[in-house]
Amino acid sequence: MIKTKYRELYCSSPRYWGGLASLVFLILLGMGAAYYMEHNGHFVTGMSNQIVWGLPHVFAIFLIVAASGALNVASIGSVFGGPLYKPLGRFSGLLAIGLLAGGLVVLLLDLGRPDRLIVAITTYNFKSIFAWNIILYTGFFTIVGLYLWAMMDRKFEKFKTPIGFAAFFWRLALTTGTGSIFGFLVAREAYDAAIMAPMFIIMSFSYGLAFFIITLMAAYWWADRTIGDLRLARLKNLLGVFVGSVLYFALVYHLTNLYVTQHHGVERFILLDGGIYTAMFWIGQVVIGGIIPLFLLYSPAFATSRFAIAVASMLVLIGGFFQIYVIVIGGQAFPMNLFPGKEVLESSFFDGVVAAYSPTLAEGLLGFAGVVVAMTLVAIGARMLRVLPESLEDPADAECV
Repeated sequence: MIKTKYRELYCSSPRYWGGLASLVFLILLGMGAAYYMEHNGHFVTGMSNQIVWGLPHVFAIFLIVAASGALNVASIGSVFGGPLYKPLGRFSGLLAIGLLAGGLVVLLLDLGRPDRLIVAITTYNFKSIFAWNIILYTGFFTIVGLYLWAMMDRKFEKFKTPIGFAAFFWRLALTTGTGSIFGFLVAREAYDAAIMAPMFIIMSFSYGLAFFIITLMAAYWWADRTIGDLRLARLKNLLGVFVGSVLYFALVYHLTNLYVTQHHGVERFILLDGGIYTAMFWIGQVVIGGIIPLFLLYSPAFATSRFAIAVASMLVLIGGFFQIYVIVIGGQAFPMNLFPGKEVLESSFFDGVVAAYSPTLAEGLLGFAGVVVAMTLVAIGARMLRVLPESLEDPADAECV
């Protein structure tokens, strides 16, 4: 077996520091947006008493879900013994930590009182799925950190497989907890579904792998290193399986809701009469995030095109963002049924009214800063740690691997 040699990410200093300076500038814009909203109150955002989770929450949930899936490559290598994936395990762990950190930064700054984080860490209500998620997030950092250590230090290499198994099941629990936030909210008709948890798991596989492919290709292009065609082909075929699975779970989710008469209203809202949410679902999630990537990934015309793989991965992320937006914002916009079976004749509390929401620039800057934080952490980590192989050329007996 060929021994993999790892090396820090080196490139010309102006190129690296210039790119890093650009990322830091975008982070400062996000911090300025957070200060603006904190200083003036959420009145300056598009949120309201009806839409309490806005665009920053969409970014945060999107990154947290993707973080779990980004670790999938490491799990395939160490847990399931995929030889072509083993050299990618270190970078997979680093990317997972970066994505989760970026998502939590946005989540923390969007809560309005980031100084109250100490309360969330030290005081737990174990009947709340939010409290369980605090444990899942901190545990993910710890386990993946140990996983990286075991992969990088020969003295602890014997612990790599058991820690890999722990990380695999922990990330499943993390994504289950994130999906259960919505599945347990019975007051919202768009959320009240047990399938939310497994659907979020397969969504994490798709988004995380798309992030991994893009960042891996960018890092190797940046450092003038080689990636073998077979390894990329394996990654893109796996991505296609996950994209198709996301479409399947979305189909099952909506068919299940259509079977229940109580949910006909919210299904009609999302699928037919929801305006921007309907367009995001059909055009953004289904077409941009599903059908087009599947065509690019599996069409013989693009079988050897690396550009098509990069475009497909980017479209998966765009479609995934639309999917989270429809779930989070669209689910809140649909009016709550406060009095089931009763008709409310007159109310001043927006009963039966679809809530309006227009995200502001400040919300967008804060949310996008989370993505930039993740990429900055990955760039610094790859520069300081030996997480990337010097070469990812296909082995001579690749066809047998």
